Amino acid sequence: MGIKDDIRDLANQHAEVLKAQIEERVKEMEQEDVSHFLVYKVLGITDEEGRLIDIYQNKGRFLYKYAGSFLEGAARLCFEHAHPGSGPKRIPNTEGKRPATFEIDCLIGSDAIEIKWRDATTDGDHITKEHTRLQAIYDAGYNPIRVMFYYPNRSQAVRIQKALETLYHGLNGEYYYSDTAWEYVKTRTGVDLRQILEELADERTQAK
Repeated sequence: MGIKDDIRDLANQHAEVLKAQIEERVKEMEQEDVSHFLVYKVLGITDEEGRLIDIYQNKGRFLYKYAGSFLEGAARLCFEHAHPGSGPKRIPNTEGKRPATFEIDCLIGSDAIEIKWRDATTDGDHITKEHTRLQAIYDAGYNPIRVMFYYPNRSQAVRIQKALETLYHGLNGEYYYSDTAWEYVKTRTGVDLRQILEELADERTQAK
C-alpha cells in the first residue's frame, strides 16, 4: 500500500474508536444525575440546552484527543515512509530525576522531531518543562525540531509558543508551525500531507 492508503487506514481506525467512545459516553450520560441543570436554568439555560451542552462538551473532549493522535500519527507515517528505520526514541533526562526519560517522536539521523497537532497551553510551567526536555535532547547530541500544524489563538498561549520558539533557536534547533509545518513535512518526506487529508476529508463527506 502507498502512504495515502496507510493514512486512510489510520484515519479509519481513529474514527471507529472515536465513534465508539462517544456512543459509550453518551449512553452513560443518560443514566447520570442532572440535578445541576437547576443552576443552568438560573443562568438562563434550558434543560434541553444544558443536555446538549454537556453532550457536546464530552464529544469535544474525545474529538480533540483523537484528532491530535491521528494527525501526529499521520505525520510520523510520512517520516517513516521517507526515512525507513526512523521512529520514536527515548533518551535520559540529564537535567533532573523526573521524568527519568524523554521520548523523541521521530528521530531521523541527528534530527529529533517533535510532532504536535496544536499546543494551546497557557501554563507558564510548560516552558520550564520544555526547556528541560530540549536540553536533554541537545545533551544527547541531537538537533531539536518542533513541527506544530495549528498555532493557538489565545494571546497567552501565543506568548508561550513564542517563548518555546526562542528556546529551540537558542539550542540551534528549528521550529515550524502552521503553513511552515505542512511545508516542512512535504519537503522532508516528499508527501503532501495536507493534500492527502483534504482528499480523505472529501471522501468522508461524499460517503455520507
